[in-house]
Amino acid sequence: MAGGKGTRVASVNDAIPKPMFSICGKPVLLHQIECLRRQGVTRIILITGHLGEQISSYFGDGSKLGVRIDYIWEREPLGTAGGLFYLKGTVTDDFLLINGDLIFDVDIHRLMNFHKSHRAGVTLLAHPNDHPYDSSIIQTDCDGKVTGWLTKEEKREWYHNCVNAGIHVISPKLLEKIDSPRKIDLDREILKPHIPSGQIFVYCSPEYVKDMGTPERIAQVEYDLKTGLVHQKNLGKKQKAIFLDRDGTINKYIGFLRKPEELELLEGAAKAICKINQSGYLAIGATNQPVIARGEVTWEGLEEIHRKLETLLGQEGAYLDDIFICPHHPDRNFLGECPEYKVDCGCRKPKPGLLLRAAEKYNIDLAGSWMIGDSQRDVDAGTAAGCRTILLNKETGLLDAVKRIGL
Repeated sequence: MAGGKGTRVASVNDAIPKPMFSICGKPVLLHQIECLRRQGVTRIILITGHLGEQISSYFGDGSKLGVRIDYIWEREPLGTAGGLFYLKGTVTDDFLLINGDLIFDVDIHRLMNFHKSHRAGVTLLAHPNDHPYDSSIIQTDCDGKVTGWLTKEEKREWYHNCVNAGIHVISPKLLEKIDSPRKIDLDREILKPHIPSGQIFVYCSPEYVKDMGTPERIAQVEYDLKTGLVHQKNLGKKQKAIFLDRDGTINKYIGFLRKPEELELLEGAAKAICKINQSGYLAIGATNQPVIARGEVTWEGLEEIHRKLETLLGQEGAYLDDIFICPHHPDRNFLGECPEYKVDCGCRKPKPGLLLRAAEKYNIDLAGSWMIGDSQRDVDAGTAAGCRTILLNKETGLLDAVKRIGL
């Protein structure tokens, strides 16, 4: 989708279309096409509008780049979905739909495999971001099926930091919902009303996707490209992570935390996680939650606690890439306990199972990663997984720990 005017960044250059803004000496669209071509995507359709002749003049038929490029020109602005009307009868397989103002490096094969394995009609690549409070939030169930969509204008309290990144996999069947080439908003008029079908899924990824929405973001993306961060975040490459215990590390320790009202961030925790987010390390929570096995908190209750945690972090520009939870507790005979969780598992710290699961999911180099926590169990779990470790105490908080790592 390469027809945007880029009104928010007109101060940079309003004489060229937004997808042609130069980033590290190349147009945004060229960065995109090169990323796709590296992964075997060689047929590309560009939907152009404002100053679109500059795009077609620059790229031609794509042969010099090793791809085939076709064009759809919007004679008048058709929003984020109206131009898809012209794909009817032309595109017959599931296709990638990408916003033309993004710099990204995403493992497309992982994304497509997720889409196919879930038999999805639409898969949205989503991620946490550093400004969820003014972003639309996608709500999902535990399988990744979309259950709700909160636009930025809608009232919200606690929410998971799950934001549409602007990269989609779409079945051509969805095109049937676009009856004419008129101005249509993809999110509000097509995807959100399609939620009850149960065919929209979210693929959550910590990979690099950032739009060119403001001059400040352009500067940040240029820096990230120059330092190699953009390409390193592709999950086809080994990642590094900083694993974080929850209670006593991110939020105040009060014993068994059972209600959202009891959760309060530790001083400096959000700032420390911001530093992790900006460093290239993944920030991953790894927490024992025996309150599930003990029957003191339901899964939904724990989700609400974590929604508050993510909301509070997001308000300070920080986010966790994922949270891995052990719900087990081997000791029995608690009133109201859940027998199915009363097992001696491999994921309850000090065992390393949570970290091993994260490493498998995100292709993490454990030897290049860290485990930070406030108990010996955390340290032992990190050591067993092959990570370096830091034990917090009254004098050493999370912010001190990340500074010790060099962030």
